Amino acid sequence: MPDYLTRDRLAVLVALAAPLALAAVLVPFRTSFPNTDAALAMLLVVVAVAANGYRLAGVLAAVSTAVWFDFFLTQPYERFSITHRTDIETTVLLLVIGVAVTEIAVWGRRQYVAASKRAGYLEGINSAAQAVAAGGSAPALIEQVTSRLIQLLSLRSCDFQYGVAGLGRPARMQHDGSVTLGLRAWDVDVEGFPGTDIELLVESGGLFQGRFLMTPVPGARPPLEQRLLAIAFADQVGAALATSHPVDQS
Repeated sequence: MPDYLTRDRLAVLVALAAPLALAAVLVPFRTSFPNTDAALAMLLVVVAVAANGYRLAGVLAAVSTAVWFDFFLTQPYERFSITHRTDIETTVLLLVIGVAVTEIAVWGRRQYVAASKRAGYLEGINSAAQAVAAGGSAPALIEQVTSRLIQLLSLRSCDFQYGVAGLGRPARMQHDGSVTLGLRAWDVDVEGFPGTDIELLVESGGLFQGRFLMTPVPGARPPLEQRLLAIAFADQVGAALATSHPVDQS
């Protein structure tokens, strides 16, 4: 099981159990300090759970905190009812702030994941460029780029074919990252990849070398940023082939 799934499941368990446990700990002292102090203590639990960036866990923690704050720490005690206006306001604020903190954490998690992906993409392009500059083996670079394309574009398979273009009438990924199927421009952002093979032509200095023939996973919808990175990988292969054994288009 992936680490993030284990972490998210643990966060859900903590979201359900931690507010109840903390409220129970505070019960013996509930008459000796203001409810707002207890609310702040319980809010720390919500922040701790929400920091994981998993929306379900953060929302559950906010709801659980509000429920057990009402049940244990507001009068009448051990009943799901509140008689004082300030307690109602505090309970509502617990819920609202908890959800708000969760949304901020979710946004932060998405930004972190996106930044990690970009770093990985740049590392891949850099390693491919270094291989070309060092005069490395073109077949080894093709194998490396093939693996990168499968991950980057959510492909079922990907093969490089020397000196081939248009064979089988596949869809084509253009140099600007757009995709065409026959004469039709295919909107990948809306429709995902077409349900057919897609070719990515490999050229260098106007000299045609071959193509990557890609079979996408059904429903794959890679964003433009990832499609442009795929073009960059193909350009690196083209540069490598142009200095080793270029294939003439004729």
